[in-house]
Order: sequence, then C-alpha cells, then structure tokens
Amino acid sequence: MDTQKPSSGGTFKKFIVALVAIVVLALGITGLVYYLRWFGPNVTDKQEYLYIRTGAGFNEVYETIREQGIVKDTTTFLWAAHNMHYVDRVKPGRYKLTEGTSNRKLINMLASGTQEPVKLKFKGWRLKQQFAGHIAKQIEADSVALLGLLDSTRFVEKYGFSTENVYTMFMPNTYEMYWNTSAGQFFEKMRKEYEKFWTAARKQQAAALNLTPIQVSILASIVDAEALHDDEMPMIAGLYLNRLKRGIKLEADPTVIYATGDFTIKRVLRRYLSTPSPYNTYKVTGLPPGPIMMPSVNAVKAVLSPKEHNYIYMCAKEDFKGYHNFASTVAEHLANARRFQKALDERGIKR
Repeated sequence: MDTQKPSSGGTFKKFIVALVAIVVLALGITGLVYYLRWFGPNVTDKQEYLYIRTGAGFNEVYETIREQGIVKDTTTFLWAAHNMHYVDRVKPGRYKLTEGTSNRKLINMLASGTQEPVKLKFKGWRLKQQFAGHIAKQIEADSVALLGLLDSTRFVEKYGFSTENVYTMFMPNTYEMYWNTSAGQFFEKMRKEYEKFWTAARKQQAAALNLTPIQVSILASIVDAEALHDDEMPMIAGLYLNRLKRGIKLEADPTVIYATGDFTIKRVLRRYLSTPSPYNTYKVTGLPPGPIMMPSVNAVKAVLSPKEHNYIYMCAKEDFKGYHNFASTVAEHLANARRFQKALDERGIKR
C-alpha cells in the first residue's frame, strides 16, 4: 500500500493563509485601537463644563481633566493631544462638555476656543462689594480685581464717572459674554451697553428735566428703593422731581438707611434723620453724590417719563401692600403718616 506524503505546496498555502489571517487580525486590532483613540467615546458625564483659566498651559489643563474625571481614558486623551499639537494651542474659556464626545472632537473644540458664552445676570445690588462678588461668580475676573477698578478714580474717570457715581454705568439686565472676560473687558462691555441705552432721545429727556444721565440714574436709585411695585415708579419719580424743582430737600428714607449702613432698618426713626452723610437727603438739599443702589432700567425710565402731579409728600400705605399715599400739603401728609405709624405699632415694628 502506497503512503502519500503531504505536498510541500499545501503546507505553504496553509502558512500563507495563516499569515494573512494574522496580518488582517493585527490590522483590525490596530484599526480598532486607532479608532478608539481618535473617535471612540471618551468624555464622561461627571462635569458639565471644563474651565481653562487665562495663562494656563497644557499640563494644568491635563491635570484638571484627570482630577475631575472629565475623560474615561486619560492615556488616549494625552496621546491624541500630542498628536494634534494641542499642547501648544491651549485657549482659555468655559467649554461645554457632552458625554460620549471623542478625543478628536474634544480637542478640536478646545484648540479652536469654541466655548459657550455665559449669560451674565445682575440685579440692583446696593453695595459695590456685593456686585463685585456676584459678577466674579459668573466670569473669570475675581471680585478683588473688579472692586479695585470700581474704586479706582483714575480708571473710572476714563469713562466719565467718579468712584461715587460709577454704579450708574451698570444697567441691570442679562448680558452674553465669554467666561474668560477680564475685569477691564467687563467694564468695556458695560460701557458699550450704557451708551446703547443712553440714546440721543433719552439724553434729550434728561436735559428737559435739567438733569444729566448720571443724575437721572441717581434719582432712579432712590425711586427704585422706594417702590415695591414698578407701576408706582412714575408717580414717585414725579414727586421727587417736584421737590428738586422747588428746592425742597428730598427727605427720602432709603437715603437715611444707606447713610447709616444698617440695612436691617424697617422703621426710620427720628434719631436716624440726623446721620451725618452726603447721602442723607434729610440733611442735604438736592441729589446725593451717587446712587444708593444700582437702579433698574424701569426706574430710570420712570424718571425720564414721570407722572405729572403736585404731590410733594408720600407715606407707605397702612395696608402694607407696598403702595403709598401721596399728599400735596403737610396736613394731608401727617394724617397719612399717623395711620402708617399706628399700623407699625400694631405689628410691633419698632425699628
């Protein structure tokens, strides 16, 4: 019986097939690794934003990403960052993170500086410190830098303000800007918004009242502090304008509270009225040197378009609903005041 030996050709063919299979498998694995490094999902859901401060280098960015668990695989991120030359293209900002984003897409966003703007909001803060602290929570500039500019005579004079009235430049609203906005850039933005508001028509309205835009805002701050309801602002504005025209002291209780610095006061007693301060309108005639709070846009508009009447006195209504009784004579005012004081006593409000 003849026994046939395996042909050397068959063995070679098997070897070639195996080799091809190994190469294909290796290429497949390499391709998969390559794909995962570049295009595979890597960003986690642990953080909503990545904040990169001004002046930060790649090492700081990488440490932030690693410490905050922003990506699942920091090794592939580091590899991709070097291969995409991101280490030399770091840009500051606030970057919106989306779970499942690949290394390539994340790095493209960071390198191009494609950040999401901040919708910065602020209201009528009373004190500069409060305002600076509130803004610093929304943009990169810290409260010390912001407060330093607010209190810098040399800086605010460039914009036509003093350190006492610079608050009138800020119009409470919602503004869009980038997180990595510096204190100086923030002022520039607010100055532009201020100029947009003070159109030629509004400046003419102010001039017709014998007031400058700054004076309008200072008076508006008093109106804002007095009015609990916006619909009463034009009436209150008209009253204080009547007093200004007649040379009568404004005698506005909110200015007394501001002068004392005790903002817990609910009842302005006689002893408070003698507080020595240029902001105490029971002591000085005319407007104080600056606003007692950041006036709202509605308050400024109320001063520009006041309600015309003959009232020169006002007193909170005894029903505590936030409106006022108005009077044109002392006798009427005293009667209104007695009703309100009685209501305060009944509620046990002593100060």
